[in-house]
Amino acid sequence: MVRTHIHLSYDGSFEGFLTCIFIIFEEKLTVAAISYSEELQPDMFSKIEMVATDVEKANRVKAGLEKRGSEAVLKKIHHAFLSEQTGIEMKLLSFIKLIFTSKTPVDKDFSNPVVLEIAQVAKMVHREKHRMEAFIRFKLTKDDIFFAVIEPDFNVLPLILDHFEKRYADQNWIIYDLKRKIGLYYNLQQTNYISVEITKNSDLNAQNSDVYKTEELEFEQLWQQYFKSTNIKSRVNMRLHVQHVPKRYWKYLTEKSSWQN
Repeated sequence: MVRTHIHLSYDGSFEGFLTCIFIIFEEKLTVAAISYSEELQPDMFSKIEMVATDVEKANRVKAGLEKRGSEAVLKKIHHAFLSEQTGIEMKLLSFIKLIFTSKTPVDKDFSNPVVLEIAQVAKMVHREKHRMEAFIRFKLTKDDIFFAVIEPDFNVLPLILDHFEKRYADQNWIIYDLKRKIGLYYNLQQTNYISVEITKNSDLNAQNSDVYKTEELEFEQLWQQYFKSTNIKSRVNMRLHVQHVPKRYWKYLTEKSSWQN
Protein backbone atom coordinates (compact mmCIF):
# COMPACT_ATOMS: atom_id res chain seq x y z
CA MET A 1 0.00 0.00 0.00
CA VAL A 2 1.43 3.36 -1.05
CA ARG A 3 1.35 5.95 1.69
CA THR A 4 0.53 9.49 0.64
CA HIS A 5 0.23 12.95 2.20
CA ILE A 6 2.98 12.21 4.71
CA HIS A 7 4.62 15.03 6.65
CA LEU A 8 8.18 14.05 7.61
CA SER A 9 9.78 15.75 10.59
CA TYR A 10 13.52 15.55 11.28
CA ASP A 11 16.13 17.01 13.67
CA GLY A 12 17.32 19.86 11.46
CA SER A 13 20.65 18.30 10.51
CA PHE A 14 21.78 17.69 6.93
CA GLU A 15 22.12 13.98 7.73
CA GLY A 16 18.58 14.02 9.10
CA PHE A 17 17.29 15.57 5.90
CA LEU A 18 19.13 12.99 3.77
CA THR A 19 17.64 10.25 5.94
CA CYS A 20 14.23 11.62 4.96
CA ILE A 21 15.26 11.46 1.30
CA PHE A 22 16.35 7.84 1.71
CA ILE A 23 13.02 6.86 3.28
CA ILE A 24 11.02 8.69 0.59
CA PHE A 25 12.76 6.74 -2.18
CA GLU A 26 12.90 3.42 -0.35
CA GLU A 27 9.23 3.44 0.67
CA LYS A 28 8.01 5.34 -2.41
CA LEU A 29 6.35 7.95 -0.23
CA THR A 30 4.36 10.89 -1.49
CA VAL A 31 5.19 13.58 1.04
CA ALA A 32 3.29 16.77 1.65
CA ALA A 33 6.12 18.40 3.59
CA ILE A 34 9.52 17.91 5.20
CA SER A 35 10.30 20.14 8.14
CA TYR A 36 12.59 20.66 11.10
CA SER A 37 10.83 19.34 14.21
CA GLU A 38 11.04 22.68 16.06
CA GLU A 39 9.35 24.43 13.15
CA LEU A 40 6.66 21.82 12.76
CA GLN A 41 3.24 23.17 11.79
CA PRO A 42 0.87 20.20 11.56
CA ASP A 43 -2.23 20.29 9.40
CA MET A 44 -5.35 18.16 9.33
CA PHE A 45 -4.71 16.72 5.87
CA SER A 46 -1.36 14.98 6.41
CA LYS A 47 0.07 12.44 8.81
CA ILE A 48 3.20 13.46 10.71
CA GLU A 49 6.04 10.94 10.91
CA MET A 50 9.16 11.61 12.97
CA VAL A 51 12.36 10.51 11.22
CA ALA A 52 15.37 9.50 13.31
CA THR A 53 18.69 10.47 11.76
CA ASP A 54 20.51 7.47 10.33
CA VAL A 55 24.06 8.31 9.23
CA GLU A 56 24.38 5.10 7.18
CA LYS A 57 21.26 5.92 5.19
CA ALA A 58 22.39 9.53 4.77
CA ASN A 59 25.77 8.37 3.46
CA ARG A 60 24.05 6.10 0.94
CA VAL A 61 22.13 9.10 -0.40
CA LYS A 62 25.38 11.11 -0.57
CA ALA A 63 27.06 8.30 -2.50
CA GLY A 64 24.09 8.08 -4.88
CA LEU A 65 24.12 11.82 -5.52
CA GLU A 66 27.85 11.79 -6.23
CA LYS A 67 27.42 8.84 -8.58
CA ARG A 68 24.43 10.22 -10.50
CA GLY A 69 25.55 13.82 -10.29
CA SER A 70 28.95 14.75 -8.89
CA GLU A 71 30.68 15.90 -5.74
CA ALA A 72 29.87 19.45 -6.84
CA VAL A 73 26.16 18.59 -7.01
CA LEU A 74 26.21 17.26 -3.45
CA LYS A 75 28.03 20.40 -2.33
CA LYS A 76 25.38 22.55 -4.02
CA ILE A 77 22.61 20.64 -2.24
CA HIS A 78 24.38 21.06 1.10
CA HIS A 79 24.85 24.80 0.58
CA ALA A 80 21.20 25.28 -0.40
CA PHE A 81 20.10 23.27 2.64
CA LEU A 82 22.10 25.56 4.94
CA SER A 83 20.16 28.56 3.65
CA GLU A 84 17.38 27.54 6.08
CA GLN A 85 14.84 29.10 3.74
CA THR A 86 11.23 28.13 4.34
CA GLY A 87 10.32 25.16 2.16
CA ILE A 88 13.87 24.51 0.98
CA GLU A 89 13.56 20.80 1.85
CA MET A 90 10.75 20.23 -0.65
CA LYS A 91 12.58 22.20 -3.33
CA LEU A 92 15.67 20.08 -2.73
CA LEU A 93 13.53 16.94 -2.91
CA SER A 94 12.34 18.00 -6.38
CA PHE A 95 15.95 18.72 -7.39
CA ILE A 96 17.17 15.36 -6.09
CA LYS A 97 14.36 13.52 -7.89
CA LEU A 98 15.49 15.15 -11.13
CA ILE A 99 19.06 13.98 -10.52
CA PHE A 100 18.03 10.38 -9.86
CA THR A 101 15.47 10.09 -12.65
CA SER A 102 17.13 11.98 -15.49
CA LYS A 103 19.32 10.11 -17.95
CA THR A 104 21.50 13.18 -18.47
CA PRO A 105 23.03 15.66 -15.97
CA VAL A 106 20.48 18.24 -14.88
CA ASP A 107 22.40 20.48 -12.47
CA LYS A 108 23.29 22.96 -15.25
CA ASP A 109 19.85 22.95 -16.88
CA PHE A 110 18.91 26.44 -15.74
CA SER A 111 15.83 26.45 -17.96
CA ASN A 112 14.32 24.27 -15.24
CA PRO A 113 13.04 26.62 -12.49
CA VAL A 114 13.90 24.16 -9.69
CA VAL A 115 17.50 23.78 -10.91
CA LEU A 116 17.85 27.53 -11.29
CA GLU A 117 16.49 28.32 -7.82
CA ILE A 118 18.70 25.76 -6.07
CA ALA A 119 21.74 27.14 -7.90
CA GLN A 120 20.87 30.72 -6.89
CA VAL A 121 20.29 29.83 -3.24
CA ALA A 122 23.50 27.78 -3.07
CA LYS A 123 25.42 30.70 -4.56
CA MET A 124 24.10 33.09 -1.90
CA VAL A 125 25.20 30.73 0.87
CA HIS A 126 28.60 30.23 -0.76
CA ARG A 127 29.06 34.01 -0.94
CA GLU A 128 28.14 34.36 2.74
CA LYS A 129 30.70 31.67 3.61
CA HIS A 130 33.51 33.57 1.91
CA ARG A 131 32.50 36.85 3.51
CA MET A 132 32.50 35.30 6.97
CA GLU A 133 35.97 33.88 6.33
CA ALA A 134 37.16 37.34 5.34
CA PHE A 135 35.36 39.51 7.89
CA ILE A 136 35.52 37.53 11.14
CA ARG A 137 37.70 39.27 13.74
CA PHE A 138 38.87 37.49 16.89
CA LYS A 139 39.46 39.02 20.32
CA LEU A 140 41.63 37.43 22.99
CA THR A 141 39.73 36.74 26.19
CA LYS A 142 41.16 36.49 29.69
CA ASP A 143 40.87 32.69 29.32
CA ASP A 144 43.37 32.83 26.42
CA ILE A 145 40.69 31.93 23.88
CA PHE A 146 40.32 33.91 20.68
CA PHE A 147 36.62 34.70 20.48
CA ALA A 148 34.45 35.98 17.63
CA VAL A 149 30.72 36.62 17.36
CA ILE A 150 28.87 36.36 14.05
CA GLU A 151 25.25 36.66 13.01
CA PRO A 152 25.10 35.48 9.37
CA ASP A 153 21.95 35.30 7.27
CA PHE A 154 22.63 31.62 6.58
CA ASN A 155 23.99 28.76 8.67
CA VAL A 156 27.58 28.86 7.45
CA LEU A 157 29.32 27.47 10.54
CA PRO A 158 29.69 23.99 8.97
CA LEU A 159 31.21 25.58 5.87
CA ILE A 160 33.82 27.79 7.56
CA LEU A 161 35.02 25.16 10.03
CA ASP A 162 37.75 23.74 7.80
CA HIS A 163 39.09 27.18 6.86
CA PHE A 164 39.61 28.30 10.46
CA GLU A 165 40.98 24.95 11.60
CA LYS A 166 43.75 25.28 9.01
CA ARG A 167 44.37 29.00 9.40
CA TYR A 168 44.40 29.12 13.21
CA ALA A 169 45.64 25.64 14.06
CA ASP A 170 47.95 26.93 16.82
CA GLN A 171 45.29 28.85 18.76
CA ASN A 172 42.29 28.06 20.92
CA TRP A 173 39.29 29.80 19.39
CA ILE A 174 35.52 30.05 19.44
CA ILE A 175 33.27 31.34 16.68
CA TYR A 176 29.78 31.87 18.06
CA ASP A 177 26.67 32.30 15.91
CA LEU A 178 24.51 34.67 17.91
CA LYS A 179 21.47 34.08 15.71
CA ARG A 180 21.47 30.28 16.05
CA LYS A 181 22.96 30.12 19.56
CA ILE A 182 25.62 27.61 18.58
CA GLY A 183 29.35 27.89 18.12
CA LEU A 184 32.54 26.20 17.01
CA TYR A 185 35.22 25.57 19.64
CA TYR A 186 38.72 24.56 18.56
CA ASN A 187 41.01 23.24 21.33
CA LEU A 188 44.23 22.78 19.32
CA GLN A 189 43.26 19.20 18.50
CA GLN A 190 39.71 19.18 17.19
CA THR A 191 36.68 21.36 16.68
CA ASN A 192 33.42 20.72 18.49
CA TYR A 193 30.03 22.36 18.32
CA ILE A 194 29.03 24.09 21.55
CA SER A 195 25.75 25.55 22.69
CA VAL A 196 25.81 28.36 25.25
CA GLU A 197 23.42 31.15 26.09
CA ILE A 198 24.83 34.42 24.80
CA THR A 199 22.55 37.36 24.10
CA LYS A 200 22.99 40.56 22.11
CA ASN A 201 23.21 42.40 25.44
CA SER A 202 26.26 40.44 26.60
CA ASP A 203 28.56 43.29 25.53
CA LEU A 204 31.03 40.93 23.86
CA ASN A 205 31.92 43.26 21.00
CA ALA A 206 32.55 46.34 23.12
CA GLN A 207 35.61 47.45 25.11
CA ASN A 208 34.78 45.05 27.90
CA SER A 209 37.76 44.68 30.22
CA ASP A 210 35.92 42.02 32.23
CA VAL A 211 36.02 39.70 29.23
CA TYR A 212 39.02 40.65 27.12
CA LYS A 213 42.69 41.03 27.99
CA THR A 214 43.96 44.56 28.46
CA GLU A 215 46.57 44.19 25.70
CA GLU A 216 43.81 43.08 23.32
CA LEU A 217 41.83 46.25 23.96
CA GLU A 218 44.95 48.40 23.62
CA PHE A 219 45.85 46.75 20.32
CA GLU A 220 42.31 47.27 19.07
CA GLN A 221 42.49 50.97 19.88
CA LEU A 222 45.85 51.27 18.09
CA TRP A 223 44.46 49.51 15.03
CA GLN A 224 41.44 51.81 14.95
CA GLN A 225 43.65 54.88 15.22
CA TYR A 226 45.92 53.62 12.44
CA PHE A 227 43.00 52.86 10.16
CA LYS A 228 41.46 56.26 10.83
CA SER A 229 44.72 58.11 10.22
CA THR A 230 45.45 56.37 6.92
CA ASN A 231 41.94 56.74 5.59
CA ILE A 232 41.45 59.87 3.47
CA LYS A 233 37.71 60.42 3.57
CA SER A 234 37.68 62.75 0.56
CA ARG A 235 39.02 59.91 -1.58
CA VAL A 236 36.69 57.21 -0.37
CA ASN A 237 34.41 55.74 -3.04
CA MET A 238 31.71 54.65 -0.61
CA ARG A 239 29.51 53.06 -3.27
CA LEU A 240 32.33 50.81 -4.44
CA HIS A 241 33.45 50.16 -0.87
CA VAL A 242 29.98 48.99 0.21
CA GLN A 243 29.81 46.68 -2.81
CA HIS A 244 32.88 44.84 -1.52
CA VAL A 245 32.15 45.22 2.21
CA PRO A 246 28.37 45.51 2.75
CA LYS A 247 27.40 47.54 5.81
CA ARG A 248 25.78 44.59 7.53
CA TYR A 249 29.27 43.11 7.98
CA TRP A 250 30.80 46.24 9.52
CA LYS A 251 29.83 45.16 13.02
CA TYR A 252 32.36 42.31 12.75
CA LEU A 253 35.26 44.57 11.75
CA THR A 254 37.39 46.16 14.44
CA GLU A 255 38.54 48.93 12.12
CA LYS A 256 34.99 49.93 11.17
CA SER A 257 34.07 51.27 14.59
CA SER A 258 36.21 54.33 13.81
CA TRP A 259 34.11 54.94 10.70
CA GLN A 260 30.90 54.94 12.67
CA ASN A 261 32.03 57.47 15.27
